[in-house]
Amino acid sequence: MAQINHSVFKSDFFKKFTIYGVGQFFNLVTPLLVVPYIVSVCTEEGYGKIGVGLAISFFLMVFIDYGSDILGVKEVAVNRNNPEKLETLFTTIYTAKLFLLLIVLAVTCLLIFFVPYFNQEKRLFFFGLPVLVGQFINPTWFLQGMENFKWITFSNIFSKVVYVAGIFWCIHEPSDYVYNNLFWGIGMILANSIAFIYLWKQYGFSFKKTQKSHITSYLKSNFSMFGSQIFVSLQMYFPIVLVSYFGNNTMAGQYKIIDQIIVIFRTYILLFFNFIFPRVCYLLETSKAEALQFWRKANGLNFGFTLLLLLLISGYSFEIVDYFNPLNVAHISNLLQIALLIPLLQSIGQPLKQLVLGWNKQKMYTHTTMFVTVITLLLIVLLTPSLDVLGVLTALIISEILVIAVFLYAVKNKLFNSTS
Repeated sequence: MAQINHSVFKSDFFKKFTIYGVGQFFNLVTPLLVVPYIVSVCTEEGYGKIGVGLAISFFLMVFIDYGSDILGVKEVAVNRNNPEKLETLFTTIYTAKLFLLLIVLAVTCLLIFFVPYFNQEKRLFFFGLPVLVGQFINPTWFLQGMENFKWITFSNIFSKVVYVAGIFWCIHEPSDYVYNNLFWGIGMILANSIAFIYLWKQYGFSFKKTQKSHITSYLKSNFSMFGSQIFVSLQMYFPIVLVSYFGNNTMAGQYKIIDQIIVIFRTYILLFFNFIFPRVCYLLETSKAEALQFWRKANGLNFGFTLLLLLLISGYSFEIVDYFNPLNVAHISNLLQIALLIPLLQSIGQPLKQLVLGWNKQKMYTHTTMFVTVITLLLIVLLTPSLDVLGVLTALIISEILVIAVFLYAVKNKLFNSTS
């Protein structure tokens, strides 16, 4: 135990994780500051419209990122000591993202003008476009690959400060809900632009050397990962839609309460994955033994920490649910205790995902993601009419078990054979 404390808690890794955690904690706290105010001014209906607008923007981000948030991070991490390769990655990915941004903006504007559903709230959706621009500028993928977590933290905090200031400055009437997503986007643009300029000056990158062949190669090689990320987004956003369609709004509300609690753990697990993924990729290229030692220690400690928190939430599930909704507290509390299995399983599946991607099994990862998403959505459709919210939770639990089984099968030979 003393050796672990010395190698992890007193290491540069722990310092970086602390810095990174501060920024991500700020992301989780921000909604607690503004949501009560937004709901009190704009009502639940206005806040619901805000959520729809953001959900669409977040889904469209997948088209702009085009897998750079995973494969781009890996390439930067592996080539961190190769300035020429870093410049090629930086300029190629940004040029490709600009091309994709223009397409997404054009298609979105057409939808807003000609599709009645979007046209009815055209101000809301137009004001959500800056979110897409901010995501295009976002250099987190590069900073993450270089393990520069100070600038990631700065960007997160600065963007949320701008967002919170904009909310309290501009939202005073129910109709002002349309400005929420605008300030979210403005915060992203300002913060990400500062980080982008820092990188540009720090490394002296020049877009003059960008080659069309590199862009074409990037778009082709990342297509499968991009496709898998679309399915991931469907899995994130569609469950509540299906609950509402095949059940009713009451069931959807119950699911949303549970999801608001689970999303904290899901976000934390994803952020932890993002934090150590570059180091795992880098070490796998240099020393498999060192990589697996680091992987086991970091993810083992994280699993223990997550399990402890989940047990704590389970013990106080009634009180936690009561904070969100005093009606049907006992029923929702029981559902929450079952739902806690989802983040527990994710804390096992995400570490395996690191090895799958680190060992260049992207095609298998893509096929698995697509298959599991389809199975999950089908199970939700089949189970929800008879089991209500429990059916949705059952489908999500089964999907996580499937992911663990497939990923473990894919890496078991290298993971357990020290000579491979």
